[in-house]
Amino acid sequence: MSTEVRVPTLGESVTEATVATWFKKKGDSVAVDEMLCELETDKVTVEVPSPAAGVLTEIVAAEGDTVGVDALLAAIAESGEKGASPAPAAAEKPADSAPKAKADAAPAPSGGAGGSIDVMVPTLGESVTEATVSSWFKKPGDQVAQDEMLCELETDKVSVEVPAPAAGILSEILAAEGSTVEAGGKLAILTGADGAAAAASTAGQTAPAPAAQPTGTASNDATARGDVEDAPSARKLMAEHGLSPEQVQGSGRDGRIMKEDVQRAVSEGARKPAPAASAPAPAPQAPRAPVAAEDSAREERVKMTRLRQTIARRLKDSQNTAAMLTTYNEVDMTSVMELRNEYKDLFLKKHGVKLGFMSFFVKACVHALAEVPDVNAEIDGNEVIYKNYVHMGVAVGTPNGLVVPVVRNADQMSFAAIEKKIAELGVRARDGKLSMAEMQGGSFTISNGGVYGSLMSSPILNPPQSGILGMHKIQDRPVALGGQVVIRPMMYLALSYDHRIVDGKGAVTFLVRVKEALEDPRRLLMDL
Repeated sequence: MSTEVRVPTLGESVTEATVATWFKKKGDSVAVDEMLCELETDKVTVEVPSPAAGVLTEIVAAEGDTVGVDALLAAIAESGEKGASPAPAAAEKPADSAPKAKADAAPAPSGGAGGSIDVMVPTLGESVTEATVSSWFKKPGDQVAQDEMLCELETDKVSVEVPAPAAGILSEILAAEGSTVEAGGKLAILTGADGAAAAASTAGQTAPAPAAQPTGTASNDATARGDVEDAPSARKLMAEHGLSPEQVQGSGRDGRIMKEDVQRAVSEGARKPAPAASAPAPAPQAPRAPVAAEDSAREERVKMTRLRQTIARRLKDSQNTAAMLTTYNEVDMTSVMELRNEYKDLFLKKHGVKLGFMSFFVKACVHALAEVPDVNAEIDGNEVIYKNYVHMGVAVGTPNGLVVPVVRNADQMSFAAIEKKIAELGVRARDGKLSMAEMQGGSFTISNGGVYGSLMSSPILNPPQSGILGMHKIQDRPVALGGQVVIRPMMYLALSYDHRIVDGKGAVTFLVRVKEALEDPRRLLMDL
């Protein structure tokens, strides 16, 4: 029986990748989940694991080939027994397969005497391959119940809680706070009350193995490798940590340096100034201004979280990529506030949720997007993708940073459905419970800075979207109405848009339609 190896989902708006490295060759035996190859996109590096144990009978896409999502990469002839395939690989290629065989064999002792259970890194979401252990809520020796939270992982997009897979004793923590772990990696070992000692001793025998890797021959191996190209993720990691290839012992085919080899070298403290060739990889940073000694003693240096790093990178990428421009208007909120006050009690009684302002703004934006579809579109290369749906992103501030959960098919939802969905997503965002799917696929975004008291701002686009509406504080201001000066609750609106796809006329028209719908909500009912 043959199993196909195909290109996995590469992430939002990513349709193709380049085959960077094959870690196996035709005829090699592979184990389930053993890494076969690495794909490189313009955003991330994706590792492709083996979907089954067996023999790699065919490689369809060679290194350097460009492949689309779900394209065929290779074929595997499945073996009759699960444990039979890794053994030949170890016999044929001891140097290449030893690290992989060890990783595959690690769960075996934990399932033996002592009834130990491995605590593994869960699936982290689309295009996310690693996370940082942010907090352990238990320590070795603690008794835990099934589904009790053990630790929290932090990715560049969400926080993931890891529950105990079974009741028992936390006998060993393998990934300490601050360490980086990959999807499917081992975090800790759980045992029953009577098997804690056995599991601890088993773990103690296997744990030192990575540190015992010989490093004295690194320079000779690097010389022997010749023109062998290291894994892209490994090259990137070496540049980040100031390591040269001579300082890292490669475990891949022909001595190719893998990502885990660099991580092991970093953990062993092998640090050395990187050669000039690898220096340009990190983005240059402006030097910090001199600080007086007495001021320096009162400063605190804290490493940015993955989420904050991603927010910073995406916002800067948005400014660098889009031709971003902002247009402003103001809206008289009198009609919306009167309508809300009149029906808020009946609304709450019938639907079980409060009637807020966000549902009015979502409805007004949906109405305006129907007339100006460019604001709901995106650019993909030399093409414009017009979306016949509205997936409304709603920016939410959390203790860890800004996230944008998506209200899908907002154009088909009622006021009550919109309010319920926004309330649910807001709670999940603050608790760090949002899934990757709930933050992907938005076509337009609303950001409400008014809840923090902002009177005026220019929101930054959420790529690849072409528009974002900024709401602000409602403030009583004098306005001219019918030849008289009256006091009205006014709000400034700001629409930031990508001028590459949205013209000034379209942007202004969109904002005027939103203003008209809010100042006279009956227009929404009459589709005017």
